[in-house]
Amino acid sequence: MGENGTGKSTIVEAVAMAYGLGAEGGSVHGRDSTWASESPLHEFLRLQRGAAASKWGYFLRAETMHGMFTFLQSSGPERDFHSRSHGEALWEILGTSRFDGGGLFVLDEPEAGLSFDAQLRLVALLIELADRRGAQVLMATHSPILASVPGATLLELSDSGIRETRWEHLEMVDGYRRFLEAPQRYLRYLME
Repeated sequence: MGENGTGKSTIVEAVAMAYGLGAEGGSVHGRDSTWASESPLHEFLRLQRGAAASKWGYFLRAETMHGMFTFLQSSGPERDFHSRSHGEALWEILGTSRFDGGGLFVLDEPEAGLSFDAQLRLVALLIELADRRGAQVLMATHSPILASVPGATLLELSDSGIRETRWEHLEMVDGYRRFLEAPQRYLRYLME
């Protein structure tokens, strides 16, 4: 978690690429690329996998999901992701065999396009994924809802670096809480 520009997406992208996943999303077999903009950080990471660990993985990033859906639909029989809203399309891909079994599941801001209720459904899926034998989830998010997954290790990025924290101590949780208690304070300030 952290503000825009603190490096959340860069870190999850680097881990995904070091694992063998494409920078724009997809599986260990997907290599669609539309614009090379990734950080070289992945070249300096060495991931360690247990002997019996799955080599499967999947990377979903909000900012490149449209292009990934175009690639998937143009490369063979696939669901029609483009006929759905962003949130519905996310649920469509999460419902495929790509998210069965074990492996590394990397999600970059999956809350983009998800309603409150859909984020709660995603929390339930994340809990189920994390409880699977051989599955691990790495996620960058701005959502206090998604950050509430029980048992998750929470790392908050800021100008001061990276710190492990608890949900109730996250800056974004505090910010949302204060806004929801008195939105007029913020709105009055914004309108001045």
